[in-house]
Amino acid sequence: MGLFDDILHADETLFKNPVALDFDYIPKRIPFRENEQRIIVNNIKPLFLKRNGRNVFIYGSPGIGKTVAVKKVLEELEEKTDEIVPIYVNCWQKNTSYKIFLEICNQLDYKFTHNKNSEELFGVIKKILNQKAAVFVFDEIDRAEDVDFLYSLLEEIYLKVIILITNFQETIANFDSRIKSRLLPEIVEFKPYSLRETFEILRERAEYAFYPGVISDEILQKIAEIAYKVKDVRTGLFLMRESGNFAEARSSRRIEVVDFKKAAEKLSEFSIKSKESLSEDEKLIFEIIKEMPESKIGDLYKEYVKRGGKGVYKTFQRKINKLEKNNFITVDKIEGGKEGKTSIIKANEVDKKLTDFR
Repeated sequence: MGLFDDILHADETLFKNPVALDFDYIPKRIPFRENEQRIIVNNIKPLFLKRNGRNVFIYGSPGIGKTVAVKKVLEELEEKTDEIVPIYVNCWQKNTSYKIFLEICNQLDYKFTHNKNSEELFGVIKKILNQKAAVFVFDEIDRAEDVDFLYSLLEEIYLKVIILITNFQETIANFDSRIKSRLLPEIVEFKPYSLRETFEILRERAEYAFYPGVISDEILQKIAEIAYKVKDVRTGLFLMRESGNFAEARSSRRIEVVDFKKAAEKLSEFSIKSKESLSEDEKLIFEIIKEMPESKIGDLYKEYVKRGGKGVYKTFQRKINKLEKNNFITVDKIEGGKEGKTSIIKANEVDKKLTDFR
C-alpha cells in the first residue's frame, strides 16, 4: 500500500466552502444582529436625502459579531448606491492619522500618494468625498495612536457618518473634548450571544462550510458550548475547521467524536487575540503574569518596573483591564486581610473541562 493511497479524492472533500469558517467571512445574513444593524442603517439613511447622518459608537467583547455586522451593512450600501462611499479601516493595522489617510486614498483609488504628508493626503480625500457622501468605519479605534484624523473628518467632510468599533466602552471617554463635542454618536452595545444563538450561528456556518451529513448536531452542540463559555463565536469556527481537517486526515466522510477531541486539544495553542495583537508593553505584562501566577497586581507592577516598564500604575491597571477583557488573563478581586481590597491575577489557559466530550 502506498503512503497516499488512503486519502480522499478531490471530489470527496468534506468542505463545500471552507472560506465560510474564516473569521472575517461575511455570510448572506448576520443572525441575531438585525436590531443592531437596523440602528446603524437608520443613522446612515439621511445621507440618501443629502443630509448628514448620525455617528455611531459600537462596543462589546471580542468575537460577538460587531465587525461582520457592520461590514454587511457596508456591503449592502455599496450595492445600493454609488453616491455614498463606504470606507473601512482597521486601526490596529493603520494606527496613525497619516496611515489612515493613506489607506483612505488607496480605497478611493488615488495612487499619487508618494511624498505627500498628512495634510496633503487629507486635501485629496476632502476633494473627492465632498462631491458625494461617505460612511467611515474605524474598527479597533482604541488601537489608534492618535485620533486627529477624526477631527479633520468631522470638521471638513460635508456629508458623512462615522462609525467607531471597539471592545471597550470607555474608549470614547478618552477622546479630546473637541472631538467628543462634534462626534455625539449613538452608542450601540453588542451583547454576548446566548448558548442557543451561538449554536444556531455555528449550525448555519456549518451548512455553508460542509456538505450535508458531515457534522452532527450533537458535535455542533458541544462546540457551541465551548464557544459560549469563552463568549467568542470564533472559537467555534476554529473547532469546526480543525475537526473537519482531522476527519479528512482519517479519510472519513463525517466528523466523529475523535476528530472533535483532537480539535479541542489544539485550543491550548489557539488564541483569538493572538499575542501578535498586543503592544510590546502588553506582551511584557502578559509574560510577567505567566511567570508569576496567582500574584497580586502590586507585585506584578513592581516586577514590570524592574524589567524596564515605563507606564505609571494607572496605565498598568488599564492594560491589565484590556488583557482581561480580551480573555488573556483572569482577575479575582479579594477583600479583607491586612491590605484590604486587592486583585489576584493569573494567565488564562484552556479549561480542561471545555474539552471533555461525553
